[in-house]
Formats: sequence, C-alpha cells, structure tokens
Amino acid sequence: MVEFIGMIRTSDASEIRPVRGPFLDRDYTRRFAQAHEEASFDRVLIGYHSWDADGFAVAGYAAAHTERLGFLIAHRPGFVAPTVWARKIATLDQFTGGRIAVHIISGASDTEQRRDGDHTDKTTRYRRTDEYLDVVRRTWAATEPFSFEGEFYRVEGALSRVPTFTRPRVPIYFGGSSADAYRVGGRHADVYALWGEPLRETAEQIASVRAAATAAGRDPAEVGISVSFRPILGRTDEEAWERARSILRVIEGGTVSPAGNGSAPYVLNRESSVGSRRLLAAADRGEVHDRALWTATAKATGAAGNSTALVGSPETVARALLDYVDIGVTTILIRGYEPLEDAVAYGRDLLPLVRSELAHRAAAAV
Repeated sequence: MVEFIGMIRTSDASEIRPVRGPFLDRDYTRRFAQAHEEASFDRVLIGYHSWDADGFAVAGYAAAHTERLGFLIAHRPGFVAPTVWARKIATLDQFTGGRIAVHIISGASDTEQRRDGDHTDKTTRYRRTDEYLDVVRRTWAATEPFSFEGEFYRVEGALSRVPTFTRPRVPIYFGGSSADAYRVGGRHADVYALWGEPLRETAEQIASVRAAATAAGRDPAEVGISVSFRPILGRTDEEAWERARSILRVIEGGTVSPAGNGSAPYVLNRESSVGSRRLLAAADRGEVHDRALWTATAKATGAAGNSTALVGSPETVARALLDYVDIGVTTILIRGYEPLEDAVAYGRDLLPLVRSELAHRAAAAV
C-alpha cells in the first residue's frame, strides 16, 4: 500500500494565510496533529527552518496528543554531533512506541545554513551528510564500543545504551535532486523524496535514484520513492480550478511573508536548489502537465519548497496520484494552502479513493 504523509506546523499559516494567533500555538498544533490522525495519514512531516520551532519538541508534544500518527522529523546534519543526535532519535522513538522517522536535508540554501553558523558549501555539506549518516547508523547498530575517524567526525569508544524501538532502526528519508544528493541518498535512504514534477521527469529521477542505489551495492527495490504535492480540491474540476486561481491571486498579490506571518510581502526564492530549478523549468514548459499537475504556484513562489499543485475533483486528483504510483512512487506527501481544513478534506474525500483503488488492484492480483 502507499504511505500518505501530511505536514504540521505550530501556527495556522501558509503562503496565502498570515499567522492566526501566536507563532507557537499549542492548541493549534494539537488540533493539527489530531486532524491528520483522524484523516488516517500515516505520518506527518515536521519541517526544518532557521527561524522555526524545534522539530524534536514539536514531535514530542504532538505524539503526546495522538495515539497512532507517525512523525517524520526533518534534520540538517552539521549542527548536532551524530552520536548525540542518534541517541535523541532513539529516545524519542522509544517513548513514542516506534512512531519516528527522519528526513535528512543537507541544506540547499547557503543563507539558511549561515543563519545557524554553518559556512560550508553545498558539495561539502553532502560529503558531511554521508559521513554523518555512517556514524548515526553505526550508533544505532552497535552493541560494543566503536571508534570512527573521518573528514568531519572523530569519535572514540562510542556506544549508545538506547536502542531504537523500530528495528533494525528508524526509517531514513532523504531529499535532493543533484548528483551529490543521488549519490548520498542512494547509499542511505529507505525512502527518497522528490518534489512533484511531471510524470516523465519524475520517472527520470526515479531511474537516477535507483542507479545510485545500485552503484552503492544496494538492491534498488529497497529504496521507496516519495513525491510531494499541494492538492487543490473542489466538488468538481471546474470548482477546483476556480479555487486554484483564487489561491494564485493571493500569492501573486504578495501579502504574506515566506514565514507565513504577514510581516512582509512574499519574497521569491532567489537562492534556488536543483529541485527548485527543475520545478521552474517545468513551469516554463507549461502551466498544466499530465492529468492535473499545475505549476503556476511554483512559478509564483520561485519554487520555494514543494509548490506544485494537483487540481481537480477528488476523483481527478486520486487518478493523478495513482498515475505516480504506476511509475514507482510508494509515498505521497500532501499539504494544502488552507492547512488544517485541507488535511480534513484529504482524509474525507481523497485518501479513501486512492486506498480503495489500490486495495481493488491488490485483490485482483491474487
């Protein structure tokens, strides 16, 4: 079956909505997580930004107010020692009963990295991430003290007494669209995360990920593929497109800041990653691709993050998602421009359609 991931934040905000209430809103965070659990999402992503709340604390708080929902904690290597971080993750995984996964981001933006004191370049960051994950994975696996000496990290006699609840370890998700990202992700990723490109380009990226896994001596079938979208639903396709254009008008009107707090006009993403440039290239080729992929929102924001939409009725968007499943996608990450309300709508109107069709296919294959 396909895994569905949502995304939670600590305030009611998006590209079209200024913060409603405090930036760190306990009540909203609780309701947001519970809405995803009630909507039968498998996990929720907790993002990482230089200005944002700490993901460990958010996951711990949300886990205390849910029972089954999993948490995908984004993390940038380089700010916490790998042995320390491995123990932190294992501890949280134990206390949540195995509801933790990690999403590794080497850092596409030099500006973001420097805000927290990291002045390495992108190529160096990927080498560091590779070494970091080597140490993390050894920490999770070790039953005897071990030592490690590399370009970035040196540890002596390391041993964690905290095993992960999930065996043999928590799942590692990994993102990026550069050759360095494929190389490092091909070695370490359980799930490789991509942004929502047209089907042809997504298939090309999947092939690159699988080739990198093979080059690392792995079975490429071991690596799942995640794709991210911003679905815009309506009762009919026509209604969905009306809503989509109204969302675009707000984004283009420049009334909301990148942090979603209404403090400054929305700023285009000027420091783009390879993934952002790929989305913008798709937007230059056309506004609508395949069954329902819409690139106008990516173009309007400079493709800052996952920013392409799937527009249509629940039936149309479900079929579009299944098109990606048909080319090898195993995980779908979706979040809306009206974050909590959209999560409820996805659980009510969209996820059941996709899961029903997949169950039908599985039964027919027996």
